Amino acid sequence: MADELAAATEALRLDDSKGEELEEGEIVENPADRPAETKKHPLEHSWTFWFDNPNGKQKQATWGSSLRSVYTFHTVEEFWCLYNNILQPSKLIAGADFHCFKSGIEPKWEDPKCAHGGKWTAQPPRSGGKAVLDTYWLHTLLAMIGEQFDEGDEICGAVVSVRRAQDKIAIWTKTASNEAAQVSIAKQWKDVLDYNDKIGYLVHEDAKRQDKNAKNRYTV
Repeated sequence: MADELAAATEALRLDDSKGEELEEGEIVENPADRPAETKKHPLEHSWTFWFDNPNGKQKQATWGSSLRSVYTFHTVEEFWCLYNNILQPSKLIAGADFHCFKSGIEPKWEDPKCAHGGKWTAQPPRSGGKAVLDTYWLHTLLAMIGEQFDEGDEICGAVVSVRRAQDKIAIWTKTASNEAAQVSIAKQWKDVLDYNDKIGYLVHEDAKRQDKNAKNRYTV
């Protein structure tokens, strides 16, 4: 799937490079002369983008009330069409969260697929500016939807959180007790991002019970 995603992405880029802007009054070529429609490349899973903008004013009791789904995509082409027409994380206001989760899974602790899981969290280095945040987010998305993780079935989705103090990107997984699967995901994610610092895995149940006092279950 990763090879198919790469091939389809390159094909789209080549196709886009051939486009030319028409001058006013210029006649478009005969539709019969156009090449056949580009073949669609279905993804192994459908994915949904979600957006949450609480403006930093919501309390934990009302968390998620501003969360809303944006669009569900099923193919490589749909992903790029959507990605190229939405704001990059660097353009979001502080306090906003952008999620990409497998279709049918809501980015909430209460979702049955997330309830017994947790999340790995990486913090883009501030020295690279906001551009690093955008790069990390894109590479994370491509690795997920391209099925580059050996334990991909464990992955629920990813979230990028824009904050004044420190931006973060997290990958949510299903089974916190499966240490081997979680460590495998963490190691491959760090390779995808070329990330050298340590990342920690926080279990959702621990976060709910202990709030800010919760400790990472695993570290890679």
